[in-house]
Amino acid sequence: MSIAQDARQAANAECLRRMCAADPVLTDVRHAIEAMPGMAPDLVLTSGPTLPWREYVGGQRDAIIGGALFEGLARDRSEAEARLEAGTIRIGGCHPCGAVGSLAGIYTASMPVFVVRDATTGVVGHCNFYEGTHRRRLNYGVYDSGVHERLDYVHKVVAPVVGEAVRRAGGIGLKRIMSRALHMGDELHSRNTAASLLFARELFPHLIELAAQDRASVLAAVTALTEDNYFFLRLSMAAAKATADAAHGIEGSSIVTAMAFNCRSFAIRVGGLGDRWFTGPHASVQAKLFDGHTEDEITWMGGESIITETIGLGGFAQAAAFPLQAYQGGAPEAMVERNLEMYRITQGENDSYKIPFLRYRGTPTGIDVFKVLDTGIAPVMDIGVAGRDGGQIGAGIVRAPMACFAAAADAWRARYGA
Repeated sequence: MSIAQDARQAANAECLRRMCAADPVLTDVRHAIEAMPGMAPDLVLTSGPTLPWREYVGGQRDAIIGGALFEGLARDRSEAEARLEAGTIRIGGCHPCGAVGSLAGIYTASMPVFVVRDATTGVVGHCNFYEGTHRRRLNYGVYDSGVHERLDYVHKVVAPVVGEAVRRAGGIGLKRIMSRALHMGDELHSRNTAASLLFARELFPHLIELAAQDRASVLAAVTALTEDNYFFLRLSMAAAKATADAAHGIEGSSIVTAMAFNCRSFAIRVGGLGDRWFTGPHASVQAKLFDGHTEDEITWMGGESIITETIGLGGFAQAAAFPLQAYQGGAPEAMVERNLEMYRITQGENDSYKIPFLRYRGTPTGIDVFKVLDTGIAPVMDIGVAGRDGGQIGAGIVRAPMACFAAAADAWRARYGA
């Protein structure tokens, strides 16, 4: 083993240690421009490596325009497109601003965001709010009067109540909720049923106090917390972002610290290679589509919720979430087989996130670029599936392309030696 390889093993061990030691705590709900470094009034954030405006297509392009209109940066679509072309409305990536984006991943200055701080390192991650149960949402490339109304409702009614309850609670530890949810059928990406209810339970005493002042708003917030199974996903994403960033920047590491889509490609970031993205073609997908939809409708418009897989959740914890069969298809045997594969491409096991079916084995954590290439096993991820006309049309699993791991390995060798 070369000196470089010795150093890589030590760096990867430290990366795993930091991921396992991270203790994400929800501390506040604030407007993006107040909370997120680098956020600005003329900036629209979106998922994946940032592209020139002309390269955005389909639902991701529509979502960026929708974000500009929602924020009042343009009067209509034509003006928004002209200002984006001219650069007077700017486009940025979520990750550089300490955030992760669901699907198209749109953030604008006024949007409320969860502020999640890793109590171990002080690293902070952010994520915006779930838009609600309707399949046509801004993060799925749709902006119309209904989407505007639902966003407005979340921002003006739900978020202020949740934020005040969180502040009254003095912050809410998310790690214990996530750990327990894994024992109750969640994998913290495509299934967050238990986590959403456990989080709501943490808020209930403070919501009851607030109800004495504004019963209607509290009822609205409780409905948003409990009517759907996905409220907690945005908290899981913010927690995963803080966890992954706490393990980023370790010299010599070959561990993946972020994965992302944009409308053009799939990309990874590696802990010991700075903030460079290594790109490849779109991932392969196996999907269970909603009634009335066909495979030729499947499209890519971005996505960074796979930050959960980056820290050993989601597709890396499928054996904890057999109920996902009803949502994204497959069989329990296949879920277990995929989960076991992930141990072969990761640095180790998470001692906080455990899978009961695997006799409480820790989830496989810390994707090693070189192990992916050596085994030929691509990371598996749980996702929602977007349609070419906007909106969600199904759910399924994807496999990351090998090209981005090969490119990252070449860059690692060039920097550190073979």
